Amino acid sequence: MSLTNHFAPNPGKLSNRSGLGSAPLVSVTALAGIPQFVREAFGERVLRRANEAAMLDIEAIEDQDCFIPHITMTTFANTVAKLSGEENFGLIVAPHLSITNYGCWGEYMLGAPTLGGAIERAIATMGFHSKGDVMSLTIAGGEAQLSYASAAKGMEGYPHIACGTAGVLVSICRAFLPAHWRPLRVELDIAPPKRVGVFENALECPILFGAPRVSVCMEAKRLHRPPRRPRLYPLITIEDLARARVELRKLDGLRDVIAQQIWSQLLAGKVSIESAAQSLDTSVRTLQRELNREGTDFRSLANAVRTKRAIELLRHTDASITTISMALGYSASAHFARAFRHATGLSPQEFRQSSASTVAARLPDTQDRHIHTGVVR
Repeated sequence: MSLTNHFAPNPGKLSNRSGLGSAPLVSVTALAGIPQFVREAFGERVLRRANEAAMLDIEAIEDQDCFIPHITMTTFANTVAKLSGEENFGLIVAPHLSITNYGCWGEYMLGAPTLGGAIERAIATMGFHSKGDVMSLTIAGGEAQLSYASAAKGMEGYPHIACGTAGVLVSICRAFLPAHWRPLRVELDIAPPKRVGVFENALECPILFGAPRVSVCMEAKRLHRPPRRPRLYPLITIEDLARARVELRKLDGLRDVIAQQIWSQLLAGKVSIESAAQSLDTSVRTLQRELNREGTDFRSLANAVRTKRAIELLRHTDASITTISMALGYSASAHFARAFRHATGLSPQEFRQSSASTVAARLPDTQDRHIHTGVVR
């Protein structure tokens, strides 16, 4: 018996034209809690330098329903490992990772009546967590193998991601199984290290290296276990999940991928084409050229995303115009007001005084069609 999702991975560098538009993405919640761990274990300087290398403040958006390229995740982890001198960074952080930090996707998964049901939910809804990763469950000979194939495989720093993935898979099982439970073994798709015992101690079970994917193996009968703590998680339906993670399923082509990157950058506090280019493992010039092929440019996309975010903040908060302009990265509120009027035909103040439906009708169709960046809650 085998279950798998149908979102094939796209590993390796993304340097050709088609690759730019098909960049693998993952929910930023995959890094939830890691910045704080880095701060406590290695200090503020290491965390700051890792954010600079990734060109994104992970901590500022780790609880948001937004998505980052896999290369941003691997760059962050690899930089922490190099600066801290901890070659097994992914391994030491693995026991501290938990599916409970994965937002609504984790809550939906853990709301299942059994471990097997949770895994089935995860497989069926992987597209709401990642564009490029594959999760599967294989049952044979009384053994169940829960596996995860990451689109980050092949990228520098991937071994840290592989170890972290194993930690998360183990956390799914432990949400349902007795406290004394240990996996039969964990399989890692990385080369054997010099000190195998370190890995076995951290993951508390035998380790097989050089596997085709990251896997946690257990007795198949474990799949029928109910949660250790019934009703611990809120009632979450697949419709709730779809509303919260709708953006990833809408992404189609380079324009949408870059718009999502701008959205993540905006929430983190700084928008730059350099960061967007790095997230796709390409140059600024190549990114500009490919966007031009699609009839747009980075500045136009950034302005459209800023306008969309401004509308949300003006409509749903009582923050001052100055505060909103600063949040959107404008050096002065007058610059924000001018840009907003150019995009909508209204000043920010006029927008607040008008009805939402009237203003929505004034917006260009291209923004709603191509800029899938609203966070639906």
